Amino acid sequence: MALPIVYHPDYVAPLPEAHRFPMAKFGRLHDYLLAQGITEAEAIYQPEIPAAAWLESVHTPEYARAYRKGTLTAKAQRRIGLPWSPQLVQRTCRAVGGTILTAQLALQHGIACNTAGGTHHAFPSYGSGFCIFNDLAIAARVMQQLGLAQQILIVDLDVHQGDGTAWIFRDDPSVFTFSMHCESNFPGTKQQSDLDVPLPDGLDDDGYLQILASHLPALLQQVQPDLVLYDAGVDTHVGDRLGKLALSDRGLYRREMQVLSTCAALSVPVACVIGGGYDRDLDALVQRHALLHRAAATVLETHCAG
Repeated sequence: MALPIVYHPDYVAPLPEAHRFPMAKFGRLHDYLLAQGITEAEAIYQPEIPAAAWLESVHTPEYARAYRKGTLTAKAQRRIGLPWSPQLVQRTCRAVGGTILTAQLALQHGIACNTAGGTHHAFPSYGSGFCIFNDLAIAARVMQQLGLAQQILIVDLDVHQGDGTAWIFRDDPSVFTFSMHCESNFPGTKQQSDLDVPLPDGLDDDGYLQILASHLPALLQQVQPDLVLYDAGVDTHVGDRLGKLALSDRGLYRREMQVLSTCAALSVPVACVIGGGYDRDLDALVQRHALLHRAAATVLETHCAG
């Protein structure tokens, strides 16, 4: 079967040309996945806008409503780092719906991938670091509320610590947060995940993958999750402007294969989001993000078929 992919045209929200966050990558990723035969048009699913109650299962009603209506203070907007617009509200909510749908598809098929998501710096009452609503946390809560999964493991391999996610689930044993990130990078004040693995600047492929291998298999055995939510940020790449680590394209692909095949070998469904990536070369960035989907298609075919 073709890899289930979640995408919606709303993911490409119009923003000022000079803004450094490359919204254009979402549409280009969708087109690249089809052009490369990594998935098929019939396997692309369009998410719905999530109900307000689902957003408010993680975020305070005051914050969620203020953002949707455009009434956040200027200070709160600066903390997010993205200019408010009705189009961005639509895109943000749709991407959250995308991660929810990706989790549902992963539970049905073994692996599924969003073409957005990974907004792990959003806290219940404020957004931060380009993150408005925490799609990982909301998807985890919705899966639990729908009775589709109870024990959830969040594997966050973005170069930045998933501080919002860690704080949201700090007292909740039903959601285990694992963050492997560059120690000297954003955020300056880290939260405490269930397992944090801080990494030194300049860590290369072999060092990174050895550290990951020393934690992930044991963690899966320990947590026994019904579902893994995987944040596959590519800002760990040596060429990323906001990274500080030194993974190559090959190293990223090996990482994705390592995570996905380890989970598949234990029959643990994995819902993947693309996380961060901040290269000025959008074509290179899209190809980097697509390594996740390429690996997922391979693992789905070899481990999850039938």
